[in-house]
Amino acid sequence: MRQLDGPRREPSRPATALVVLLHGYGANGADLISLAEAWQSTLPDFAFVAPDAPEPLSEAGFGGRHWFALTFRDPSELWRGVNSAGPVLDRFLDRELERYRLPPDRLALVGFSQGTMMALHVGLRRGQPLTAIVGFSGLIAGPEHLPAQIETRPPVQLVHGEDDDLIPVEALHFTREALAESQVPVEWHIRPGLGHGIDPAGLKLAGDFLARAFSAAGS
Repeated sequence: MRQLDGPRREPSRPATALVVLLHGYGANGADLISLAEAWQSTLPDFAFVAPDAPEPLSEAGFGGRHWFALTFRDPSELWRGVNSAGPVLDRFLDRELERYRLPPDRLALVGFSQGTMMALHVGLRRGQPLTAIVGFSGLIAGPEHLPAQIETRPPVQLVHGEDDDLIPVEALHFTREALAESQVPVEWHIRPGLGHGIDPAGLKLAGDFLARAFSAAGS
């Protein structure tokens, strides 16, 4: 499997922290890197990188990629998928921390949809704790496996559209309950009238959450 890479936004001075943005199914890193522009004033001196997922998705067009295949017909495909794609993402995170000469606890993961599945799967299983995880419009894969595999419990924020017709809002409640059962601190928000997407209010909630998490961690 190829090494990951994607668009970046870097501060003019040496980065004090790293935020990795994980896109959804059929998108690519360019789809999420704009979040960095929304958060640069809230998170100064942070580096942002939005890696392209490892697998091309030709039917999506315009450079669409995915972390793993989805049919929504096989209940076990999410669990198999995150396990398949997890190691390449984990290695990428190590390389990026080394690139910016940052310790493991100066890292946050932000996912959208399938990217949220990846952020939760990898972030909670890393050998060294990270600062925070934000998940937009996603869910946890294989929650029954988490209690036996969890390695770290960073604060997690979940944001979901009330009118999401791709991943229904019930997925937020399913996910927050699974995380709470493993003693992961969870903050959650439902955005009224929002479908499968990220709105300005959700962006602000996430930016403020990340700022608080890094401040609490000793930013």
